[in-house]
Amino acid sequence: MSEGLIDFKHEGETYKTFYKLYGSLENRTRDPLIVLHGGPGLCHNYLFSFQQLTEKYNVPVILYDQLGNAKSTHLKDKPPTFWTVDLFIDELVNLINYFGIQDGFNIAGHSWGGILGLEYELRRQPAGLKHLILTSSLASSALWNQSNGQLMQAFPDDVKQGLMGGMKEPEKFFDALKAFHAVHGCTIRPVPPQYWQTLEEVFGPKGDPTVASAPILKDWSSIDRLHLVRVPTFITNGRKDISQDFVVAPFFQKIPKAKWVTFENSAHSAFIEETEKYMQLTSEFLE
Repeated sequence: MSEGLIDFKHEGETYKTFYKLYGSLENRTRDPLIVLHGGPGLCHNYLFSFQQLTEKYNVPVILYDQLGNAKSTHLKDKPPTFWTVDLFIDELVNLINYFGIQDGFNIAGHSWGGILGLEYELRRQPAGLKHLILTSSLASSALWNQSNGQLMQAFPDDVKQGLMGGMKEPEKFFDALKAFHAVHGCTIRPVPPQYWQTLEEVFGPKGDPTVASAPILKDWSSIDRLHLVRVPTFITNGRKDISQDFVVAPFFQKIPKAKWVTFENSAHSAFIEETEKYMQLTSEFLE
């Protein structure tokens, strides 16, 4: 594994994108997989299990922290309007060019990362993108909000109030989020420390909620554009997922070349909860 920082020039300023690379890009026999973390505003830590694709299946894997998060440049003074889908697409393109893999690569996006990968395909139609994986993602913000609202009803009032209060009371919100994610986020016990660390990077006492607080996904929807996805797409969710079937169904219904698997023993992170099966199916899809 190697790691480092990539210069990302944007609107006359230079920022840093932190990355981790598993495996080697030299003399590779398989196209690399770039994995996009969730949020907006989380980080790469909880995606650690993707290294198994390198160890078992010889797929080079690139993880990175999106701008504003974790080990990449933080920009707490930027207005909410600074944070856009196109900004994060530009950062992704910069990373692809840095590694010189623009002629052949794959993308897996988790949750918000799925939106980012999907929008990259829809807005830029990159020639080198071979496959797209949408893991526990969402076809629209409205469907995601509907699912959260439904699932929240089963929780005690303090959890409901904490979630609905949002970042106005960060401590209560984080406690509620942990209770919610213990059921619909990651169901294995113990929950890997990287999972909670990722949430702490944003919502903990020393966290930076700048990106998470920006209205990047307000009224967002991909549903009317999904027929424009050119590449084979692998859709996954978990039986106890926040991304319930109705949240991801439009992907399967409208993307021309789509495969959908629901992991029966998972919630929002099948790559942690059912790692072996998830990585095997992912490797087979990428062949």
